[in-house]
Amino acid sequence: MEKALRDVLAHLRERWLRSSPNEGHREPREEARVPPESQPLRDLPMNVQLHILALLSPRDLCQLASVDHYWNSVARDPLLWRYLLLRDLPRWHSVDHLSLPDAALLSNSLTDMAEYDFMAGYLRSCPEGRKHWKPSHPVYSSVSSFLQSLMPQTEPRFAMLGPGLEQLDTSLVTKMMNSPSLLPMAGLPQRQVDGIGSGISFFFNKEHTFTILTLYSTTWKERECARIEANATMNKLFVPEEIAAEERGDGGSGTPYSLIPQVQQVCRVVDGFIYVANAETRTKHNRKEEFLQIRAMIDPALGPASRPLLVLCCVSQPGLQQIPCVHMSHQLQLSLLNVPWLAQDCDAETLAGFLEGIEWILRELGRL
Repeated sequence: MEKALRDVLAHLRERWLRSSPNEGHREPREEARVPPESQPLRDLPMNVQLHILALLSPRDLCQLASVDHYWNSVARDPLLWRYLLLRDLPRWHSVDHLSLPDAALLSNSLTDMAEYDFMAGYLRSCPEGRKHWKPSHPVYSSVSSFLQSLMPQTEPRFAMLGPGLEQLDTSLVTKMMNSPSLLPMAGLPQRQVDGIGSGISFFFNKEHTFTILTLYSTTWKERECARIEANATMNKLFVPEEIAAEERGDGGSGTPYSLIPQVQQVCRVVDGFIYVANAETRTKHNRKEEFLQIRAMIDPALGPASRPLLVLCCVSQPGLQQIPCVHMSHQLQLSLLNVPWLAQDCDAETLAGFLEGIEWILRELGRL
């Protein structure tokens, strides 16, 4: 039965495509119409129709919506697209500041979201759809890119920090330094911040170089002692401010954290930020503290306010239960940040997703 119903949909779709002007000719209108007796799917109850449509891919549904007015209304059913949105969210490996679905879509009832276009929301949010709706470059972009290529440019530098650098069983930085086939090193590590950080240069696509300044919350010795003794360590990158935000009269827009002077110097010279979040479900997280620390790191007082932020939602290795990047974005309240950002799934063992994140942040800087 299911195969027969799928064949009916395929027949309708093929018939519509044959009658479309894109094929170079249009058959007579009388022949292009499908007689009512050849459309048994319409005679089924609506809930059965929606169940069948839920078996189709979003691409097929978009094509089905172009068949006629009836299938356009059915294929746009909000209940159907809400189901697809909730079903596919955990499968998406990246989401950015332009495509993050509203948190209300994940929690509110359908009646509370009656005016929301779930179909448009899905197509805007899914990674495949983002490739098509991103704004194209203006005509003069090729000329400006050529002029920029004639000017000497320093390699972009990124400050990388976050609990994912220290809490995971597999060291992301160690894998980065020992994966020449994926990420060739362009220079030896150089110490930048006494005891808690160093700079490493890499090649992207064997031609673009970039430098990552890794910043750890404590020294290596302190981290090892804490791991052996199973104790928590104090984050030395951030200093709690003595005056609460509401007492400063800034309406709560300030942050109760500030960076130590050495890290402030790093943030003033970098072109962007990479925050490595621990996305493993087996670990307890304080996302509120992480958000406050991210906001202190991208403080516009330390540099340009538009510098991009790459958030790596990282786990130790493939197969571990992982918090999807969409949910991580809401937990970290990334939508409250006034900078372009991308949340990208990543695992430290294979570096899956890492290069995709680097490609995004380099494109944001106009280096690709």
